[in-house]
Amino acid sequence: MGSLKYYTVTTGTFGHRDVLWISFEYTDERKVFLKNLLPKVRWHPTLKAWWVLDTKEHREKLNFPLKSPYEEYFSKVHTIHHSDLKNYIRQLQLKAYSANTIRVYVGEFVRFLIIIKSHPAASFTAERIKDYLLYVLKKRKLSESSLNSVVNALKFYYEQVLGQKKMFIEIPRPKSKKSLPKVLSKKEIKLLFSAVENPKHRLMLEMCYGMGLRVSEIIGIKLHHINSADSRVLIEHAKGKKDRYVPLPERVKSQLAEYYNAYRPEAWLFEGAPGRQYSARSVQMVFKKAMHTAGIFRQVSVHGLRHSYATHLLEAGADIRVLQELLGHSSVRTTQIYTHVTDEALRRIQSPLDTL
Repeated sequence: MGSLKYYTVTTGTFGHRDVLWISFEYTDERKVFLKNLLPKVRWHPTLKAWWVLDTKEHREKLNFPLKSPYEEYFSKVHTIHHSDLKNYIRQLQLKAYSANTIRVYVGEFVRFLIIIKSHPAASFTAERIKDYLLYVLKKRKLSESSLNSVVNALKFYYEQVLGQKKMFIEIPRPKSKKSLPKVLSKKEIKLLFSAVENPKHRLMLEMCYGMGLRVSEIIGIKLHHINSADSRVLIEHAKGKKDRYVPLPERVKSQLAEYYNAYRPEAWLFEGAPGRQYSARSVQMVFKKAMHTAGIFRQVSVHGLRHSYATHLLEAGADIRVLQELLGHSSVRTTQIYTHVTDEALRRIQSPLDTL
C-alpha cells in the first residue's frame, strides 16, 4: 500500500506548465499515501489522473529520473547553436571529465553562445575571442582563476570539438594571483567545534578537519568506505579521479557508533533525506553557521578546514611527501603551498637584536 511500485509516473504539460502525471489502481490507502508524499498533488477530473508540478523535489520523492542538468541550456541559446552545444557536452562526457568540470565548462560556453546570439561560434577568430574575454573581464569583474575557467571552456570547444589546435596560441592566459591558504588556528578550531550542538554537523566538520577532506569528499563517503578495524576510510573518485585511503582519527572512530544508532544512514554516511546524499551547499551552510556562533568573523570557507589540517600537520613535523598522499595531490608542488610561513613559526623567530 505504501510502495511506489503501485504508481505510474509520466511527464506532460498542464496550463503551459511542466507536470508529472501520476496514475494508480485506486484504493483509499494509496490515495492517502500519495497525498502524504506529495502535499501539493492535485486531481484532474477530465483526464482522471493526479498531477503535480515537474520539479526536482517531486521527481526525487517519486523515484522518477531527474532531468538532464543541461536541458534548460538549449532554451537559452539560439537554435543555430544547438548542434554545437550538443557536440560540446558529448565531447566532454567522452573525455570523462568530472561532473563539476563539465558543469563549469558548459556554463561558460552557454554564456558565450548567449552573448554572440545568432553568430556562428565556429566563425570566430582569435582576435574576436580576445575581444570577448576583455568584455567578460570588465562586465563580470572576474578573478584570474574565473577568467581561466572561461578560457579553458572556449579552448575546449575550438580545439577538442572543432579541431582547431592552434586557435589559442595567440590568446594570453591571465596571470594567476598567488595567495596563501586561509587557515584557522587550533584555538579557533576548538571554538568552532564547541559551537556546534548538532552531533551530525559536528562530526561532519570534525572529519573535514581531522582527515583533510574536500566538501565533495565528505559528502561522497558511503558506509562501506569506512574500515573501522583498520582505522581508515576510502576516498573514492576524488579530484583528478584518484582514489586514496586516509586515516580515521580515533576521536571520530569513537563517535561513529553513536552516530549510526542515532541517524541510521542507509547508503551515504551523511544523508539529507533517507538514502540520499547530503548536499555540498548544506555542508557550507553548517560551517558558516558554526563560524558565526563561535564568534569567528573571518573570510574562511569550509575548505579552510582542509587547509588547517595540512598546515597543522606540517607544523607538527609531518613529511611533505606523506602529506601529499594524504591530501591526494598529484604533484608535491601543490602541497608546497602549505610550507608558507605560519603565524606560529613567526612567533618562534628570535630577532638578532635580542641575542646581542
